[in-house]
Amino acid sequence: MKIAENFLVDGDKLIHARTFDNQPALDQAQEMRSAGVGMTGENRLVARIPMNLITDWLQEAGVRWDDTASKDVIKRKLISGEASKLRVWEGNY
Repeated sequence: MKIAENFLVDGDKLIHARTFDNQPALDQAQEMRSAGVGMTGENRLVARIPMNLITDWLQEAGVRWDDTASKDVIKRKLISGEASKLRVWEGNY
C-alpha cells in the first residue's frame, strides 16, 4: 500500500520518491500460514507479495513484467531468506 509519493528536484534531475507500507501483506501472510489457508489439494498459495516489491525485484534484475524470466526472478526471491515472511506455504519449491 502506497503511503507517500514525492517529486524532488536535484539540479537538473527530477526524482520520483515513493514510500510503501508492506506490513499489511506481512500480517496477512502470517495469518494465512497460521490458519493453514492455501494448503489443501494439489495447488498451494505460495506467498502474498505486494506489487511494489515485485516491481522492485524485476527492476533490480533488469527484467520486464512481460519477460518470461520474470517468473524465475520472483521464484529466486521467494526461495531466498529475504522474502521468507511473505511466504504462506513453506513447502518445497
